[in-house]
Amino acid sequence: MVTLIYAHRGASKLAPENTMPAFDLAYQAGADGIETDVQLTKDSVPVLIHDENVRRTTNGTGFVQDYTYEEIKKLDAGSWFSSKFSDTPIVTLEEFLGWVQDKSMVLNIELKNNVIDYKNMERIVYDLLQAHQVLEQTVGSSFNPDSMKRMKEIDPKVTTAFLTSQKLPDLLGYLRRLQVDGLHAKYRLLNKKLAENCMQQNLALRSYTVNRPAQMKKCFKLKCEGIFTDVPHLAKEYRELYQ
Repeated sequence: MVTLIYAHRGASKLAPENTMPAFDLAYQAGADGIETDVQLTKDSVPVLIHDENVRRTTNGTGFVQDYTYEEIKKLDAGSWFSSKFSDTPIVTLEEFLGWVQDKSMVLNIELKNNVIDYKNMERIVYDLLQAHQVLEQTVGSSFNPDSMKRMKEIDPKVTTAFLTSQKLPDLLGYLRRLQVDGLHAKYRLLNKKLAENCMQQNLALRSYTVNRPAQMKKCFKLKCEGIFTDVPHLAKEYRELYQ
């Protein structure tokens, strides 16, 4: 089994995270997939940004949920990273899916609803994935277990994964009860026993955020289904060496 390389928020060491330049660079580097984060604007438009607050990655302040789409698209989401990327806008999920639609890439759409449980987020995201005919190549993930339950209620066939950075008791039993298809585990939780248990339970194990060669080597050796990395160009080189 070849471990898939997901560009974490795009090639986010080379360009501002969750922007079209980062996605373009990931595609050019030959990443197998892209991981990105979805929040909802005040008028329920899904936009790609990791934080609930726009302060860290734009020239604005305040929460995504307090901006309309018309307001948020005026923010500069690139200058914080480098002047080379000044005036790079926040991307909508619809724009991103239109771009990726003709590319043979897998997707991980992380629903950022563990802090703010956005109303109808699952249905809004699902409908866009279906409209762009990318459901079969997409994993929906969240730290919010209720969100993953809601996704399965919309469509039992949709692929879901539970995200965790915590060592939970009876993790595998918990995942079975959630009826998810995969586990996205923080790298420090990764070990041989977890990998074997996931394989036995037919759960896809993916790990984040894997940027160092030694971490990549461990993931490849454990036959993780995928890794999330800020440096997909380097991950491809190391995969050729180690797997």
